[in-house]
Amino acid sequence: MARTLYVGNLPWSTKAEDLGEAFSRCGEVLGSRIITDRETGRSRGFGFVEVKDEDAEGMIAALNGTDFEGRIITVNEARARE
Repeated sequence: MARTLYVGNLPWSTKAEDLGEAFSRCGEVLGSRIITDRETGRSRGFGFVEVKDEDAEGMIAALNGTDFEGRIITVNEARARE
């Protein structure tokens, strides 16, 4: 099983590979993506990381509120789209 984590307050320059690499230090990452503005292509400052179910809670505890490239990030379980 996999779970998706929301990662907020990312620097504009963050790439999906950077995000995945940072999270891979705490467990297995299945995929990562940065959300961009449709018109400008610029990062919107948040992204998602798909991780193994058993690693999710540990990643949230380890990375929420930590410094990532000079910004304090927010990490929690992603909510379903409405």
